[in-house]
Amino acid sequence: RICVITLAEAHPLLQTGKTITSINYQISANCSRLQNKVSGKSKRGAQFLTELAPLCRISSSDGEEYTIYSCIRGRLIEVNENILSNPAILQEKPSTEGYIAVVLPKFEESKSITQGLLTQKEYEEVLLKR
Repeated sequence: RICVITLAEAHPLLQTGKTITSINYQISANCSRLQNKVSGKSKRGAQFLTELAPLCRISSSDGEEYTIYSCIRGRLIEVNENILSNPAILQEKPSTEGYIAVVLPKFEESKSITQGLLTQKEYEEVLLKR
């Protein structure tokens, strides 16, 4: 029921051999994803995210900045602080140790969310059409 947010295989940071220079979880002057403090079984204190809520900003060596969005409604359970000190794992192991965040969708919405996801084959077909 949890969702692990990672970079897609086709993301420009993974395709063009760019070097990641920094990752910033500070979304605005008053909002930092690093200040997310979750406790207890009901995940009290977790920041609530909408589909369009930014999770972090990733800067690359060529000056490009990419905003990574939640893409899912739910509570922010955890952000991966390991990528702050070692941003290269985002590119080296994007689907395992290089994850960006963990989000817990609302229980009643979790089934409709998973039904709306693409399979690996559907995702590859979308990429071919680009």
